[in-house]
Amino acid sequence: MERLLADCPARLGFDVLSHTWNAVVLHALGEGPRRPGDLRAEIGGISAKVLTETLRRLEGYGLVERQAYAEAPPRVEYALTELGRTLLEPVRALGRWAVEHGDAFVAAQDWDD
Repeated sequence: MERLLADCPARLGFDVLSHTWNAVVLHALGEGPRRPGDLRAEIGGISAKVLTETLRRLEGYGLVERQAYAEAPPRVEYALTELGRTLLEPVRALGRWAVEHGDAFVAAQDWDD
């Protein structure tokens, strides 16, 4: 088995997916560009502040792009970059795993300690 050293490329993927909201936002943007308010409504349970932080982090990673429109009132949309779209299948695979094994995963938790 390959060791996951600090400079191991596989750790990049683990780091991206380890943040609570990254995969959720990437999945939501997989359907196309979205305005922040629409993303919040679709995702549910995420504050405007946390969504903004997540979008900025993903933009910094080069996975999401921000498009500002010169309109009144101003309009902003976020979309996946080409690189961001390459993560959709792994994120969706993780989602399929959760649907298939979620009940067993929850049942296996030992919360009595």
